[in-house]
This record gives sequence, structure tokens and C-alpha cells, in this order.
Amino acid sequence: MSKIKPAKGSPYARILGVGGYRPTRVVPNEVILETIDSSDEWIRSRSGIATRHWASPEETVAAMSVEASGKALADAGVAPEKIGAVIVSTVSHFKQTPAVATEIAHRIGAGKPAAFDISAGCAGFGYGLTLAKGLVVEGSAEYVLVIGVERLSDLTDLEDRATAFLFGDGAGAVVVGPSDEPAIGPTVWGSEGDKSETIKQTVPWDEYLGKGGGEKFPAITQEGQAVFRWAVFEMAKVAQQALDAAGITADDLDVFIPHQANMRIIDSMVKTLKLPEHVTVARDIETTGNTSAASIPLAMERLLATGAAKSGDTALVIGFGAGLVYAATVVTLP
Repeated sequence: MSKIKPAKGSPYARILGVGGYRPTRVVPNEVILETIDSSDEWIRSRSGIATRHWASPEETVAAMSVEASGKALADAGVAPEKIGAVIVSTVSHFKQTPAVATEIAHRIGAGKPAAFDISAGCAGFGYGLTLAKGLVVEGSAEYVLVIGVERLSDLTDLEDRATAFLFGDGAGAVVVGPSDEPAIGPTVWGSEGDKSETIKQTVPWDEYLGKGGGEKFPAITQEGQAVFRWAVFEMAKVAQQALDAAGITADDLDVFIPHQANMRIIDSMVKTLKLPEHVTVARDIETTGNTSAASIPLAMERLLATGAAKSGDTALVIGFGAGLVYAATVVTLP
């Protein structure tokens, strides 16, 4: 017989509050066109992006996260000192160690919570949400702060016609806590490492440093068509699996919040999933661009703030990107 006491967590977990932060500088396509041979019409037709936000030197990964976290905590009505864990998903925090989550935890006044970073690209929010749910149910933390944050402008090659227009900066955060009923469904997640070269950093840090910084600063590059086909054909299947795992159909949905990678991918997924007209679809990419791990919580925050979605709505969320990795689940909106 085991001598270990059983965990005493909550029977279920839910998102209690959400907050977002977008940098003050708004960058229209015209700025991008200063360094690539393209057009506003081409960018809009290929991606759906009209503007994006780029961070100032003061709007660091930590600073943006603190702003988003404060809003999420206020929305949830949870005091910072009650946070038992801080999970940050980012690929654009340039310090390998310590984790930026520890700085954020200190700056929001969370006391001494567990704090760590994860690297799961554009699926990072879904990964963090899944971990948070597990911590609450298992009993390791009563409340968990999950943050998706990126400064992708630091990793954008403005001369790369395929990616220069895609990326934006920002932070989104949610507070996950106890629930008396299921409010975060089973996560359908995974990776396809054989496709890891389709989205990647152009030059590894050690190679860049070994060349004395003589090469271009490392940036994110991707094989656009390969990623597009994968997202359109494979991620709709994953989204359907998440619906099935939650025991609901598309007709039961109120909201669809996919990763904001490309408007054409979003529209294709809506069509493939046969979402009814009553389902509100997040299209935050038009004015925010692709903010990787931050895109889903930012889109969620905007839908709730504008009244396009409401508290208690049932939403399907799915993130997918570099790795290639993915994560999808059904949640009740805070």
C-alpha cells in the first residue's frame, strides 16, 4: 500500500479572468512596404493583416506581461498573493535563464509561487492552460496565472518578403482556478517533429555568436505554403477531435478562437468544421498580426471587451505553430 497521501485539488478548473496588453505603437502595412517589394492589397489578401503593434524598448516581455496579468487578476477578482504558479509561454525572451516568469511573479506581488517558462510557439497558450488545469485539479496550486507574450518584432527580418508583414507584439494572460463543473475540456495536443524545419530560427545563437555577430541577427522564417497546407488540412481535424473529446458538436459552440496566424487559415477552418453562423469567430489578426503565444488570450480579451462574446459562452480554442506543435480544447469563457 502506498504511503503517499492523495492530492486534494478542485474537481475541475476554469478560466476566471483574462487580460491583454498591446503596445502603443500601431504599425500599418505601409511601414512594412518600406523594406519589401509588395503592396498593401497583397498583404491583406494573403494574410488579412492591416496593422500590427510593435513594442518600444520600455515595453519588454516582462513589462507587457505585468500589464496583462494585472488586468487578468482584476477581471478574476483574485489577489496576486493567491497565485500559486506562474506559467509563461514565449519564444522571444532573450535570457535563457532565469525564466522571465520569476520576474513577472515578483513584479505583480505574487509572493513565492512556482514560476517557469515554456517554449511551444503558437500553441504555447494551450500548453500553459493545460498545465494550469492540471495544477489546480491535482492541488499543487489553487490559482494559476498563464501568460502568452511575444516581442516578435525583435525576431522579424524586415527584408524577408514571406514573413516581414506577419508578426506583432503583445501579451495576454488568464487566471485559472477552481470550478464546481467542467469548464476546461480535455486537451488534444501533440507535435510533428518531422516538419520542424518549416518554421524555425534562421541561425542558432551559438552559430551567430561564433561568427562574431557578423551575420544578420537571427529571425523567424517559415515555409509558408507548407505551413498553410498543414494548418488548413490537419488542424481542422484536431479542432474536431477537441469537440469530440469535450462531448459537444459545432452546433453547441458560441465562439471559435483559433491562433491568429492567417485570415485564410481561419476562414478555411470555419468552413471545414461547418461552424454555424451563430458562432462568433475571432479575427483579431487584422489589427494585431500574428503574436504567437499571445494571440489566443489577446483575441479572447478583445471579444469579451467588445461584447462579441460574453461570460459563460462555450469556446473552442486551438493553437498551432513551430515544432510543429498544436493544442486544442473547449473552454467556458470567464
